[in-house]
Amino acid sequence: MEKKIKLLAIQLESAIGDLNLNIKSVQNLLHANLEKYGKVDFVFLPELWTVGWDCPSLPDCAETLETAESVGMLCSIAKEYGVNIIGGSFVNKSEEKLYNTCPVINRSGKVVCTYNKNHLYSYNGDTENSYITAGSNPVMADVEGVKLGLTVCYDIRFPEIYRAYRKAGADILVNMAAWPKSRKIHWDTLSRARAIENQSYVVALTQTGLLADGSENLGHSMIIDYDGKILCEIEDKEGGIFAEIDLDKMYNFREKCTILKDVKNSYEVIKK
Repeated sequence: MEKKIKLLAIQLESAIGDLNLNIKSVQNLLHANLEKYGKVDFVFLPELWTVGWDCPSLPDCAETLETAESVGMLCSIAKEYGVNIIGGSFVNKSEEKLYNTCPVINRSGKVVCTYNKNHLYSYNGDTENSYITAGSNPVMADVEGVKLGLTVCYDIRFPEIYRAYRKAGADILVNMAAWPKSRKIHWDTLSRARAIENQSYVVALTQTGLLADGSENLGHSMIIDYDGKILCEIEDKEGGIFAEIDLDKMYNFREKCTILKDVKNSYEVIKK
């Protein structure tokens, strides 16, 4: 059976610390792009679209998963359009701790699983680890037989998590980010490298627009194929990118180029 899947990724400029405005903005972007592209299987959103990348604003925009207006809006959109939504991330308050959490929502509007960002970026003036608790495990979402390995932003610098997803059978590797324009080379290179080394489709999406300190988010969201080819991309404006991917082609490629069979169980370094 052919396994062709239609993907839509939404890039936006979040208003720093304005949860209600961001919910309305994303709702409008989702409506506009789902009307534009028609039937879609999966929609993806960027990291912390509810608040923007501003660590001191995180506590004020925290929500609980069960009552979160942001997640509720995504559930309504998923049900209205019959689409699965990989919901970027929001500040999730659970048992007095805050997590950078991605909700996965099915076509019926039900949250089927969540992923908490495993690696927290706390360098160069950022203090994510002062507010957010790190997740303890990778989470692979199996939605309609499509296996998605979930990561958030800084996670992309750790190839180990992506290889773990690939070994677990991931079809699509997802990185949802709020990435700075000053590190564009890193974003472009790491996103394509994760696709190439794991022979997997990659959805790499980030925010655009100004940050509180006057610096800028990069934009440049991409959908990349299993051989590192960029299927679609957007630079620094708000909008959506769309691609239809073919999992059968990816499986055939993996069968012909079986590089993962050459991975050793151990790479113990011998010091001389």
